[in-house]
Amino acid sequence: MRGLLDTSVVVALQSIAPELLPDEPAVSSVTLAELVAGPQATSDPLERARRQERVQLVEAAFEPLPFDTAAARAYGHVYAAEVAAGRKARGRRALDLLIAATALANELPLYTCNAADFAALTNLLQVIALGPAPADAG
Repeated sequence: MRGLLDTSVVVALQSIAPELLPDEPAVSSVTLAELVAGPQATSDPLERARRQERVQLVEAAFEPLPFDTAAARAYGHVYAAEVAAGRKARGRRALDLLIAATALANELPLYTCNAADFAALTNLLQVIALGPAPADAG
C-alpha cells in the first residue's frame, strides 16, 4: 500500500515501527520544503547539522510528489473543509493543508503524528494517526 507521510512522520521516522508505515511511503514537495527550512530555524550548530542530515537522507530516499495543478485544485476542497469546521486555514496551518491536498490529489492516505491537525479533513481523505509528534518538530 502507498501512503503520503506528513512532515511530523518524517521527523519521527526513526522512532516509528516500520509495520505502521505504508509499504510504499511518499513525501510531498511541501514536506521537503519544510525540512530544508529546518536547519535555518536553529542557531545550535549540532542541531543544524542533524537537521541537514535529515534533509539529505530524505532527498536520497524519496522523489517528492509535486504540488501541482491537481493538488492546487484539491487545496480548494481542503481549505473549504477547514473553514467549514471553524478552523484556521492560513498561516502555519497552510503547510499542513498543502500536504493534505497533495495526498487528496494523489488519492493517498495521509500518515501523521498530528491527527488533530487533519480532523476536519477525514471526509475528504484517509488520515492515519501514528501517535503524538515528538517534541523536536524541526
